[in-house]
Amino acid sequence: MSEAGGAWSGSAPSLTPGPTISFSFNLGKIPDQGEDSDPISREGPDLGLVAVFDGMGGAGGTVYETPEGRRTGAYLASRVARDVVERRMLDLLEPDWNLNGKAASLDLQRAVQLALRERLEELKAPASGLRSRLLRALPTTMALIALQRTQPGGAIWAAHVMWAGDSRAYVFEPDGARQLSTDDLRDAGDALANLRRDSVVSNAMSADTEFHINYRRVELQAPFVVMCATDGCFGYLPTPMHFEHLVLRHLEAARHVDAWSTGLQAEITAVTGDDAAMSVLGVGADFKEFKELFAPRVAELAREVIAPLDELSDAIARAEQELEALRSRQIEEMASVWNQYKAGYERYLRPQPLPDDQEAATSGRGQKAERESGGEAEASPDSRSEVEATPDSSRESGQPDAASVEPVATSTDDGKLETAPNTSNRLESS
Repeated sequence: MSEAGGAWSGSAPSLTPGPTISFSFNLGKIPDQGEDSDPISREGPDLGLVAVFDGMGGAGGTVYETPEGRRTGAYLASRVARDVVERRMLDLLEPDWNLNGKAASLDLQRAVQLALRERLEELKAPASGLRSRLLRALPTTMALIALQRTQPGGAIWAAHVMWAGDSRAYVFEPDGARQLSTDDLRDAGDALANLRRDSVVSNAMSADTEFHINYRRVELQAPFVVMCATDGCFGYLPTPMHFEHLVLRHLEAARHVDAWSTGLQAEITAVTGDDAAMSVLGVGADFKEFKELFAPRVAELAREVIAPLDELSDAIARAEQELEALRSRQIEEMASVWNQYKAGYERYLRPQPLPDDQEAATSGRGQKAERESGGEAEASPDSRSEVEATPDSSRESGQPDAASVEPVATSTDDGKLETAPNTSNRLESS
């Protein structure tokens, strides 16, 4: 942890201890490509400062060429903002002067926006042809808590909370965790609803859009633990209660501060799908005392909140497995029953076998058609000559064809009618 001179170093006599424990970490999903910056963690006898910055990879996914290599706008933004905020807050935060939080938030807004715009100009990036409300130049979130003891040696501390975006500021007190910031989301809800929704950040620091830094002042009584965290730390857990239990469970299991930090990093890495940064500062008690102070809360959470919720989650998982097995069984049973049903259902859709007499008649017609179509091709020339010669010889001889003779009625001398053969060819027209 880095130290600053003046009010941030040295010691002063006090009745109630000031900041006693601290740690921070920055977990990048891809080594050297994480878009969260290293957190801010500063402490003095009567002062404390923690902050995190989450470069917004979706909105700031534009890649720039830099002396360090290719970097996204989100990567660059979080680091520019961090450096500006730390420098300005170290100047503004003094133990013997009550910080004007609203004025400080405006000061930070102007300083960060100017620095981001200057950095964007240095990058000499061509203007993008894309126009979208979701795209921003050098966008980043921020969550910050600045602590000032209100009275020398006293147990009351002023917490100046400043934020932009969906990174969160917390205080952990012996009877529970409290969120100190409000998520800047387009479709904002409470902390649980925001975990379940995938809403767009409505307010974040950037070089090309207007933004504001929210401010809230809260008075805290030591002992307590303050924390700032990016959404990679809490956004992949089922509920805010699970996040509190995660933090305190690793406190209870650790033997020292470094082990607390290591345990948190390991579990967050296992569950998160994003970069994750956290900064923690404990005030008013040492590590052993914090473990004792929070032990009842850990047991209460485990018994009354986590165990019942996890039991329901396990029951849902078992039910889903059973449901999946039933769906597979349904598909198999459906196929089996259908195969039995199908024969009758498709009875008239398939060719049917013919009865024996109908089959014989059909076969006879087929043979006759075959003879008619192929008979001439098989007949001998002599037989064709005989067939062709018959009508010609009848016409040449003048004799009527027997098939063409019909009786004709004639009158005799005695007035009776007699019949005589009709030798005219009925096929010829008169």
